[in-house]
Amino acid sequence: MSTTTAAIPSADPASSAAERWLEGFVEGWRAPRGADQFLAHFRPMLAPDVRLVQPQLPTAVGWRGFEQQVVRPLFAILPDIRAEVERWGANGDVLYIELTLRATLGGRPVSWRACDRVTLREGLAIERESYFDPGPLLGALARSPRAWPAFVRARARSRTSQAKRRQ
Repeated sequence: MSTTTAAIPSADPASSAAERWLEGFVEGWRAPRGADQFLAHFRPMLAPDVRLVQPQLPTAVGWRGFEQQVVRPLFAILPDIRAEVERWGANGDVLYIELTLRATLGGRPVSWRACDRVTLREGLAIERESYFDPGPLLGALARSPRAWPAFVRARARSRTSQAKRRQ
């Protein structure tokens, strides 16, 4: 695996597309300033029918799913969330990105590690599957009653959005 600090020259067009996509990923997570800016940054990097798979949440599909089921709930619960890429690797059009996410939940710091597998087509993500242990996040939520109302509202909005998508 390579780190984000070391550029690896490559003649493989898929590798250079993966490296360009990764640069956008790193920049988008470096210091997002809320859900709207996060959406504006990442939407051009995603295919219109992108599939987003993550623990504890239903699969989100498309830009609307990205906004309503992933980004808005995430920033409602963790408004100061940031991520740092630790390592990454690419195999053709598939990127593997190890990252550490950090935020404040109910006034307490929380962090967890994740690995995202991102499949690209023509430079756009068509699928992102995130692998992480939700235990640290759920434990921090359980110990932070101030965060419960935002969590309940975010889950309800996510479920409502998913139900509308099925209709």
